[in-house]
Amino acid sequence: MKKVCVHSIAFVVLTMLTQLGGFAWLIALACKWRISVFIGAYILLSVMATFVAPHFSRVPLSCMSDSPLAVQSWFYCVMNRNYVHPDIRAALQDLATEIDNTYPGTKTLVLDANFPFLTGFPLLPHLSHDDGRKVDIAFYYRNAQGGYLSGRTRSPIGYFAFEQGPTNCPDRYLDLRWDLDLLQPVWPDWQIEPKRTRFALQTLASDPRIGKIFVEPHLLARLRLDGPKFRFQGCNAARHDDHIHFQL
Repeated sequence: MKKVCVHSIAFVVLTMLTQLGGFAWLIALACKWRISVFIGAYILLSVMATFVAPHFSRVPLSCMSDSPLAVQSWFYCVMNRNYVHPDIRAALQDLATEIDNTYPGTKTLVLDANFPFLTGFPLLPHLSHDDGRKVDIAFYYRNAQGGYLSGRTRSPIGYFAFEQGPTNCPDRYLDLRWDLDLLQPVWPDWQIEPKRTRFALQTLASDPRIGKIFVEPHLLARLRLDGPKFRFQGCNAARHDDHIHFQL
């Protein structure tokens, strides 16, 4: 009974984190060299997903790209979190190209996107990102001397390095609006590069394919931006002053 519980928990956790990991674990249970078989099965399922996902209107973002558009970390590809609707991929490519043309040498970095299959399957810890039509990108940063930091983010995965500013959200314990105060002094003392970040937000807002853009109100005020596509995600969702979320 104990083994059943352990394997059941492993299946659930791996499925929730990677969508395909739980099935790779089930395959490995029938074999002697469990870990090796699990890794091999997971790699095989992940490769197969790149060919099958387009039938579900999702395509992978490349983790080997040297173009102006790149996935911020291999973590997102290894965990199968780099899938998007073709229109989102086109919008990302157009955004990255336009920024690079205006500010040569600019890298647009993609963070969490979606899993390859099943609309409604949650991409934890996000409340959305479950249909291929949402994606997060990192902010553009500059160092203390004002120089643009190409392809760099303040945190290793692009999230949780918050831009501090006023908010009307109350302090709560049972929501996803984490402040992570203990982590903030750990990150480099870099600032948002305002020209590139503002240009990116303006470009997204003018794209007819894009329906909503989530940004914290204090950042919109700092960047002097306004418009019907800019939304506040609400106090129960994760903070959006460490990245930009947009969707079809």
